Amino acid sequence: MLTLRQLFLNNNAQTTDFPLCLEFERAEGIYMYNNEGKAWIDLISGIGVSNIGHRNPQVINAIKDQLDKYMHLMVYGEYVQTPQVRFAEKLASLLPDALQSVYFTNSGAEAIEGAMKLAKRFTGRSEIIACRNAYHGSSQGALSIMGNEEFKQAYRPLLPGVRFIEFNNIDDLSYITEDTACVIIETIQGEAGIRVPDAAYLTKLRNRCYETGTLLVLDENQTAFGRTGKLFAFEHFNIIPDILVLGKALGGGMPLGAFVSSIDIMGALKNNPILGHITTFGGHPVCCASGLASLNVLLEEKLIDTVAEKEALFKQLLTHPAIKQVRGKGLMLAAELDSFDLNKKIIDKCIEDGVVTDWFLHCSNSMRIAPPLIITQQQIKDACSIIINAVNHYV
Repeated sequence: MLTLRQLFLNNNAQTTDFPLCLEFERAEGIYMYNNEGKAWIDLISGIGVSNIGHRNPQVINAIKDQLDKYMHLMVYGEYVQTPQVRFAEKLASLLPDALQSVYFTNSGAEAIEGAMKLAKRFTGRSEIIACRNAYHGSSQGALSIMGNEEFKQAYRPLLPGVRFIEFNNIDDLSYITEDTACVIIETIQGEAGIRVPDAAYLTKLRNRCYETGTLLVLDENQTAFGRTGKLFAFEHFNIIPDILVLGKALGGGMPLGAFVSSIDIMGALKNNPILGHITTFGGHPVCCASGLASLNVLLEEKLIDTVAEKEALFKQLLTHPAIKQVRGKGLMLAAELDSFDLNKKIIDKCIEDGVVTDWFLHCSNSMRIAPPLIITQQQIKDACSIIINAVNHYV
């Protein structure tokens, strides 16, 4: 009989020739376990998804309660479904007045697609500006605004009318003109290796978009829901986007994305043509129930209040001559090493010793550190000890 690993390799589509092939039987809190009971610290939260940890009891109960009522009923936007309505209401209550209309999607990538369509439809313009080394997803539209040619060259032709600027470069803002429908930018760049912009840069970007009638789209797929020490990362910089894109942690572990804007801007999807964006499973009621419960846990347990001190502890403990720097904001950090080869060896050693981490698409010599926000100080010490031991093993 074939093992589960063999079946995985035979029947599940692979995206590399060297998948990790880790087998987990269950997960709880910050830990993932195999069928022999070995535990791994999840230091990447499923790439920014499990902000409140794995299988939070309140989230599980919300999912079970919704399963007892109904699952899929109709494509998004046609029926009044309680989980969607309540979740949108909660999000709107936490966002500025200019962000009150929520369109739920299947994923963050689909939310990016919806935001691109909305910006073009509302402005009547076609040019989109994005940043070099940006990552917004892997669908055709999202790939078009990815700022790394290595990952997109094999799939051309992609969307026309896309221009790239340098992240955090004020001089490049002059490329934004009255022909530009939107600028799509990560509030803090993720796959570039966690790059935090200057506040002055984002202020000037916001003002340039106002001057030219360009919509500012902030991609907060990775940064939202406490990851950076604020509920939304744009709160660090005293700016408000025209369209906000959410995903990853939005669903509390279930697949869910959203793009959020004003009622006026979002109204552009209602006519000429009608049904400007359609999605079958976007805003799935079980996912929305999960997301709302997760958000309530995040707020009620005041998890965001602990993020800054945990960031400081990681930066204090990850001190080693081989680690060039630990940069980032909150629990969205990157530990930079000399090379990808060294980084990969250290990552593999960490996994062997019980810590799951990885590298960044556009910055392969840096290690990702983005644990669930519930991680304790002792668990941080345990994880950092394993990382430093792994560094010492190869340096």
